[in-house]
Amino acid sequence: MGSLGNTLVLMMAAQVGLDPDKDIHWVADPAVKPIELFTQGQIDAFLGFPPEPQDLRAQHIGRMILNSATDRPWSQYFCCLLGGDREYVRKYPVATKRVLRAILKAADLCASDPARAARSLVDRGFTARYDYALQSVSELPYDKWREYDPEDTLRFYALRLHDAGLIKSSPNKIIAESTDWSFLNELRRELKA
Repeated sequence: MGSLGNTLVLMMAAQVGLDPDKDIHWVADPAVKPIELFTQGQIDAFLGFPPEPQDLRAQHIGRMILNSATDRPWSQYFCCLLGGDREYVRKYPVATKRVLRAILKAADLCASDPARAARSLVDRGFTARYDYALQSVSELPYDKWREYDPEDTLRFYALRLHDAGLIKSSPNKIIAESTDWSFLNELRRELKA
């Protein structure tokens, strides 16, 4: 509870009109992985990340309810945003821009050469299955960072978080007081395809 996965499920449930407190019976056991409880029939659903969905599909267990990489509205927004401590960003703007540049170049590499990216995931021990890594890297929209609007993404997620009762601030207040798109805008110009 309180994890990123829990927060995502709370937002998704609120998006379709469910009350996460009333309509979902949460099972949280740190000693057991949710996929194990699911395969044993002890829970009805769980939030899985690769390679879990691929493993279940290969075993013909369950069915996917939502894929945030392909299902709307979730697939129309950045899945991740980079945040930095205000003081650090002010004090070290060059380092901040270098970090963002490295992340964006890595995203471009995943989009242009998913086989290389998947091989790197296996070689570095992040996953054992090259085929699953390749499928995951190929399905994710790494090439969309130039097209997606980060402000729109932040507004979308802030509204979902607000609807789920997880934040009190309005999206406009969060955007006005807590965002700086200048690094991204500079790098969009610098790293044109």
